[in-house]
Amino acid sequence: MKKMFSAAALVMAAFAFVACSEKKFHVEGSIENAKDSLLYFENISLEGPVVVDSVKLDADGNFDFSDKCPEAPEFYRLRIAGQIINISIDSTETVSVKAKMPEMAANYEVSGSEECSKIRTLALKQIALQNTVIDLEKNTSLGSDVIADSITKMIDAYKNDVKANYIFKEPKAASSYFALFQAIGPYLIFNPRSNREDIKVFAAVATSWDTFYPGALRGENLHNIAIEGMKTARIVAADQKAMEIDANKVTETGIIDIKLIDNKGNARALSDLKGKVVLLDFHLFALEDSPKRILMLRELYNKYHAQGLEIYQVSLDPDEHFWKQQTAALPWICVRDADGTASKYVNLYNVQSVPEFFLIDKSNSLVNRSSQIKDVEAAISALL
Repeated sequence: MKKMFSAAALVMAAFAFVACSEKKFHVEGSIENAKDSLLYFENISLEGPVVVDSVKLDADGNFDFSDKCPEAPEFYRLRIAGQIINISIDSTETVSVKAKMPEMAANYEVSGSEECSKIRTLALKQIALQNTVIDLEKNTSLGSDVIADSITKMIDAYKNDVKANYIFKEPKAASSYFALFQAIGPYLIFNPRSNREDIKVFAAVATSWDTFYPGALRGENLHNIAIEGMKTARIVAADQKAMEIDANKVTETGIIDIKLIDNKGNARALSDLKGKVVLLDFHLFALEDSPKRILMLRELYNKYHAQGLEIYQVSLDPDEHFWKQQTAALPWICVRDADGTASKYVNLYNVQSVPEFFLIDKSNSLVNRSSQIKDVEAAISALL
């Protein structure tokens, strides 16, 4: 059976890649009060900053940098000494920056890129938070417990704001990726290695990048960070129950778990299917094409279930009675999220439209989503 959905998006992505590889983007502008300063234009690679170009500014402070169009959103920065302006590039756009020294990092304007504007807003929010934290720590009239509690509450409020208004709102955005790595001093604001909820935030962005930028190194890196966080969280939890633990026996689950009630009234967890190859399917039975899709799934299930395939189907239908009628004769796991399209799982898995499906391997790790699969039957067979 061929892939259930159109490959047009992938064809367009391939066309965009060819076109992009032949063109360049530009970052131009001016920086006041910076005569004779050395301005660096740096790529923020996964291994750290890499200088792309530099210029010694004259009295006008004008600059113009360019580089080849990236295959997926990429991150750069303008830097004079310790003053930094972060920008993102995802096409052949021209980004204009106007800044003023000596506080260039907080005193600049950007145009030509909506994502760069969002990154500016996030950067200024982070600077304000960090300054408040520093002021609190210097306040000798407050006890250490009061200071620590106040800082924790401020950071939690910041995280909730950024999650709601940036990351979960548009997880594929470059600004959402940027937000994941903001820090207060040496400490990450979102830290999947110490906070279980932050693992979900990293996983949501990673899943979105899988869809829109398949094969991108940054997306793969996010998955690795999320999985490492899962493993660390499990080790810490187990360590609280026992003084000694063999870390080699700890296994990680590379999925965001789902636990919902099935059409028989039983709670069914996605993580309980470890050892099977799972097709995770988000579906609306009210859709006109639903019967045709169910027939496709039946064909897959009948052919591969005995070999270890399971289907975990999440219905987003608002009518529970209708859903139960539609699923009464289906042999696979059928659960329903009463929140419908507002489901948290829709956000966490970055489901942009239904139907949508993902493949999960026997170790309970997410392998691919529909946009990355050319032949779903071949992909399932390879995992069994």
